[in-house]
Amino acid sequence: MEWKLKNMRPGFGEALVELGSKYQNIVALNADLSGSTTTSMFESAYPERFFNMGVAEQNMMGVAAGLASTGKIVFASTFAMFATGRAYDQVRQSIAYPKLSVKIVATHAGITVGGDGASHQMHEDLALMRVLPHMTVIAPADYWETKKAVLNVARTPGPCYIRTGRTDTPLIYDEDYDFRIGIADTLVDGEDVTVIAMGLMVSKAMEAAEVLGKEGISARVVNLSTIKPIDKNCIIKAARDTGAIVTAEEHNMIVGMGSAVAEVLLDHEPVPQRRVGIPDVFGESGESEELMQAYGLTVENIVESAKKAVAMKR
Repeated sequence: MEWKLKNMRPGFGEALVELGSKYQNIVALNADLSGSTTTSMFESAYPERFFNMGVAEQNMMGVAAGLASTGKIVFASTFAMFATGRAYDQVRQSIAYPKLSVKIVATHAGITVGGDGASHQMHEDLALMRVLPHMTVIAPADYWETKKAVLNVARTPGPCYIRTGRTDTPLIYDEDYDFRIGIADTLVDGEDVTVIAMGLMVSKAMEAAEVLGKEGISARVVNLSTIKPIDKNCIIKAARDTGAIVTAEEHNMIVGMGSAVAEVLLDHEPVPQRRVGIPDVFGESGESEELMQAYGLTVENIVESAKKAVAMKR
């Protein structure tokens, strides 16, 4: 497949500016990374509603909670490592517990942070966020889904976590895409196995389906961009229709998206499942694509996993 590439992060910044013109109660907070997270766009458009909190992520989340308690819709943004790791206590106690409308948009998630190495490669963020009661968790697949998700969560009460990456990603959607929280999107239909993917692994799942088709295996591809609330109906239908599931994520395979899918299958429709994701290790410095190869986040691994899942059901 030939893909047009575009970075997810400007989708966030552009959506935030658009929201700022519609809602006077929207404010944006950043932890001294407004250029990297693209909240600088909102800063330029609405400087009186933008707050640079400095390198103080825990304080930023506390301030975000305080503003939300006065009726503001707050977007708080920094790198995923700091948003979910360093500030976890504040997110849990001050945002999730009281169900405040703080939208945490984290950038630079996953192994594709690349050269920054293990200290900045956040593979555990979805696990940390999806275990929190009241928290909506979203991992968009591309620029357009990021933009649509940001626009959507502004209208949705309560806390939310949106995860984006650092690198350019293939464009799956266009501006007509109708993103809905909690609804998975079936991109390719198939009868033999379903590949459920999120984030930058969605395009790789589509490429894997093309390879599998040439080998006589009909693969369905589902973009599960909302990790919580999870689309149980879509997963159960896929399990019943195809009888085998593969999950693909740029995240630690422990308590990530694959685990969330496994929980649904266990409760409702047990079928063979194979998981593609980052093993239970820390990352290392390197180029993004080299790291994807090193940790098995590849089209080839999805293909082999799909074959194994199909063989298991037989």
